[in-house]
Amino acid sequence: MPRTDARGGPQTRARISDVATRLFLERGFDGVTVAEVAREAGVSSVTVFKHFPRKEDLLLDRTDEAVEVLRSAVRDRRADVLTSLQQATIRLLDEEHALAGVKDGSVPFYRTVAASPALIARSREIASELQQTLEEELDRDPAFEGDASLLAAFFIAGYTAVLVETARRMTAGDAPKDVAADHRVRLDRLFDSLRNGVG
Repeated sequence: MPRTDARGGPQTRARISDVATRLFLERGFDGVTVAEVAREAGVSSVTVFKHFPRKEDLLLDRTDEAVEVLRSAVRDRRADVLTSLQQATIRLLDEEHALAGVKDGSVPFYRTVAASPALIARSREIASELQQTLEEELDRDPAFEGDASLLAAFFIAGYTAVLVETARRMTAGDAPKDVAADHRVRLDRLFDSLRNGVG
């Protein structure tokens, strides 16, 4: 019998996520049910949905981290917003964080997402949610005098474009070192464009 309680909180969530990711990468997103994830993780389907309101979030489970990166870049900054956001994105790259898209072993993840219309749609929803988060943070910041909606839209769209190109190159088999270097160059271009306009 599976253990159906939710003891462990974050540990339970991490176990569910790890199991789901393994199954999705092995069999494809549409080839795995939430019930199978629950059974393999030793919990009930109710517990799975308590931690992950949507099936897609079992794989796309970094939204909370991305929200915190954006909030911290605005709230805790010691420089202007663009510099703070640039520092945050470079830090993610240097740490080879999953949110930078250059983490070792990312290719199976990229292929799984690309093969699922549901995951692609959820990725777009998450980008929209992050854009809204950044806009709200900028609106609350008395030191920010720019156009919050435009900056949020341009930054999220630009960072998404950088990630998509990184994913394309990783999936094509380019050397990770070269992909990471190009990622950094493209980040620099993004922030140059945000500061100076797209020429």
